[in-house]
Amino acid sequence: MRAISLFSGGLDSMLAIKLITDQGIDITALYVNIGFGSRSDISEQLRRRASMVGASFRMVDVREEYIQNILFDPVYGYGKNFNPCIDCHGYMFKIARALMEEENASFLITGEVLGQRPMSQRAEAMRQVNKLAGDNKDRVILRPLCAKLLEATKPEELGWVDREKLLDINGRSRERQLALAKEYGWEDYESPGGGCLLTDPAFSSKLKDFVAYEELEVEDIDLLKFGRHFRLKDGAKLVVGRDKDDNEALKKIDNLDYIPIKLPIIGPYSLIHKDASIQDKELGAKIALTYGKSKADESYQVEVGEECYTLSPLQSKTEAREYFVLNV
Repeated sequence: MRAISLFSGGLDSMLAIKLITDQGIDITALYVNIGFGSRSDISEQLRRRASMVGASFRMVDVREEYIQNILFDPVYGYGKNFNPCIDCHGYMFKIARALMEEENASFLITGEVLGQRPMSQRAEAMRQVNKLAGDNKDRVILRPLCAKLLEATKPEELGWVDREKLLDINGRSRERQLALAKEYGWEDYESPGGGCLLTDPAFSSKLKDFVAYEELEVEDIDLLKFGRHFRLKDGAKLVVGRDKDDNEALKKIDNLDYIPIKLPIIGPYSLIHKDASIQDKELGAKIALTYGKSKADESYQVEVGEECYTLSPLQSKTEAREYFVLNV
């Protein structure tokens, strides 16, 4: 017997898998990459955690399809930020269902806990997720952490899974999950309460600002994950690194719509839209200088793409912050 589990690398999804592998069922831990799950490549971390709970690991990249079909037109709307959680969960289950024959899987599992999240983990929301996934009749979606609080599913009714060995966790407290992690001797798992970047107010603000000016493409997602974001006078986007790690991440971004701002001093790595006006390129360069080791009364030769400007920094970072997409 084999099943597919939606897998985030978080404690809940690890525990859900453990409860089922302990019953002698093989699991494929499936990470559905929508592009907004992490600021860095966590594939090896996910593979390691899947192995810890006795599962094989698989990742599928659906970023382009997610942007096209889910992110901007969710059936059940958004949470507090830019997070279409119900539609997102339903979509992930549809991906998993499509892989069942290939994986020789008989059912699906997830680490969802009843009442844990106000939008997507209410009983009604779980029914909506099942409906979006096309599971109303088949009933092959099993939630091991709260199964005893829900109607029995096909895997339970047919005896593939012993319902008595499943749990009845309810609410937002993580005490029982943390106690189980301690019992299993686990220390390597995502911090409880962590989650998708779309639920983060700062990231959501940057995303809303971006789509107000440009059409979001897959290569734009990473741009939104790093740096201070500015919207300049004529509408151009400017991204200025915050620290060494930020700078290194921005340098690795392969986005042909953005060009670097090169400073002659120690300072942040910055990117500005290639179609920025001359006024915005000069302003962007001044802001970059302001966050570098510059002196307000000196002029510097700054390269913006293939162009060069002689400029001085702004008088203060307070002046630069007038163009912040958000104050964080």
